Amino acid sequence: MNTPSLSYRDAGVDIDAGDALVENIKPYAKRTMRPEVLGGIGGFGALVEISKKYKEPVLVSGTDGVGTKLKLAFEWQRHDTVGIDLVAMSVNDILVQGAEPLFFLDYFACGKLDVAQATEVIKGIAAGCEQSGCALIGGETAEMPGMYPAGEYDLAGFAVGVVEKSRVITGRDIRPDDVVLGLASNGVHSNGFSLVRKIIERAAPDLDAPFDGATTLRDAIIAPTRLYVKPLLALMAALPVKGMAHITGGGITENTPRVLPDNVVAQIDAASWPQTPLFAWLQQQGQIDAQEMYRTFNCGIGMVVIVAPEHAAKAADLLAQHGETVYTIGRIRARADSEHQTQIV
Repeated sequence: MNTPSLSYRDAGVDIDAGDALVENIKPYAKRTMRPEVLGGIGGFGALVEISKKYKEPVLVSGTDGVGTKLKLAFEWQRHDTVGIDLVAMSVNDILVQGAEPLFFLDYFACGKLDVAQATEVIKGIAAGCEQSGCALIGGETAEMPGMYPAGEYDLAGFAVGVVEKSRVITGRDIRPDDVVLGLASNGVHSNGFSLVRKIIERAAPDLDAPFDGATTLRDAIIAPTRLYVKPLLALMAALPVKGMAHITGGGITENTPRVLPDNVVAQIDAASWPQTPLFAWLQQQGQIDAQEMYRTFNCGIGMVVIVAPEHAAKAADLLAQHGETVYTIGRIRARADSEHQTQIV
């Protein structure tokens, strides 16, 4: 008896679908290109040179995913903005050390490639790169039958930026009386979604009912992470910035100390910015203690910026001119014994 021959397609991998995806995304990736890119999507590796404007260039890298926010993307069939989340989680991280994002790579893995779905995701990645001036130079699409439930996928991203060695932001110059500015978030961003999903399960709300004026609860929850790159690059070009913290997993409480010297504390005034309707809803429906909110969510502050007192007003004004909503949320003070370095009262 003759045994029929097998193909890769018979095993569940569609090479033609992968080729179609590459062709679909090329126009979107092309819009993100920078002069430093010598060779991008299509090769075995992408070639990028470092601009001659740097005398002592330092590369800064970061990698991240989108977390369990993806579970809502699958359930709600909302694949158009999780790519923005993916870019933001990495480029906002490298930005806090003073780096200008240079290029981005993505990893998209699924059991069976849905070209339309994957195109939506990667269009979002390209949009995030375009908004942050970062070139999407390549990535990997892995079709792995049996690894993922039907309709689901996983995402990871990798960003590289560059900063002049003398301008790396380390936080070592932060002193008592320095001012803590908070830049408003777009919502939950991409952290704390295991708790968000638990709250949705408990509350069973009408997700498509009007919420906060011009949107629905569903839209408010799934809103993509804000990209702070261009406003903060403009700020760093104009004024000395002593420290920045991207408020991700661990919230305001746990992320702010990552940029502080051991001898100081960020004293944060919880009344200095308004609680948004979304975070009020999450806190009420989850019956969550205020301090637990601050160490889980961004609570409306997506980025912390620390500057000297004499630069605070000008920094806030410049950021506002670039479209940011800015609050003066606290001051730096001396640390007593081994107290936690973020005190929110």
